[in-house]
Amino acid sequence: MDARITLHEAGLGNLLGRSHAMKQVFSLIQRVAPTEATVMIMGESGSGKELVAECIHVLSHRAQGPMVAINCGSIPASLIEAELFGYEKGSFTGASRSHAGVFERATGGTLFLDEVTEMPLDMQTRLLRVLETGRFYRVGGTQEIKTDIRVVAATNRNVAEAVANRQLREDLMYRLAVFPLHLPPLRERAGDVPPLAEHFLGLLNRANSTHKRFSPIFAEALRTYRWPGNVRELKNAVERSFILADDVLDLDLTLSMATQKPQQLEQTRPAGLHVPLGSRLDEAERSLIEVTLEYCEGDKRRAAAILGCSLKTLYNKLNSYARTGAPDRTRITSSALSLQ
Repeated sequence: MDARITLHEAGLGNLLGRSHAMKQVFSLIQRVAPTEATVMIMGESGSGKELVAECIHVLSHRAQGPMVAINCGSIPASLIEAELFGYEKGSFTGASRSHAGVFERATGGTLFLDEVTEMPLDMQTRLLRVLETGRFYRVGGTQEIKTDIRVVAATNRNVAEAVANRQLREDLMYRLAVFPLHLPPLRERAGDVPPLAEHFLGLLNRANSTHKRFSPIFAEALRTYRWPGNVRELKNAVERSFILADDVLDLDLTLSMATQKPQQLEQTRPAGLHVPLGSRLDEAERSLIEVTLEYCEGDKRRAAAILGCSLKTLYNKLNSYARTGAPDRTRITSSALSLQ
């Protein structure tokens, strides 16, 4: 394995994840990277497809060559041929000089074709020919150019549906998906949210010479939120909250932002307690602990993190409660945290 990218406890190189799903992805990357097989990465927007492509490149025999990326969905149909294959001076209005396309610039390395299903069908035909022959012409050119590249493609669409809807040529799909690789969405690997969030916060702290941290409730909200925008949305949420926070990133800061979805994040907030005046402190504390444990489905480590105490302290409290019997439930009830 290349010394610049290693498998470690938190992930593979810059790809972070401890979940079973991501460990399978890491294993597939390690197997396919040293080969010359064309890879099709399938995953939702924001799930990290370009990071996977970079990882494949760095672990390949082409690591010393360039990695060139192009988003096929962001280039107008009238310009995509020139971007892919380049053009000669004077070949069209505005072509004041010759230009090398991505197939030339990626020679000796890896070409990453992101959102390849957004490419016009006529260009897909040309792309298929280049992949099969390794040869092409610049726009307006007469000299055939030979290229030596490894192609990694990606899409956020269902590939079979894209073929059925004539968004992707079937023959090109077979050529690109020699080795298909599915990247799971973040909601299917919730256990990866904490290390990712801590990683993003660590980067921000180092860049700004700060020591900001997550509040326990905010950390739990991050873990339980569904993240429809995947890793990209998580990264943006951490950065926005980092900007607003003085020392502690809290859920209330996130809820105050117009770009967030308060009703969805509110659903991640653990149930609190309704504490009437006159309640004894030990009664309120015990009820808070028990409600939190109920919310965490008995997971004491998670409950301790939310409560802001050590696991040992939580166990000591629970052992004490076991000796004293059931509490008086007539005074303290589970609902929104408030004080009457």
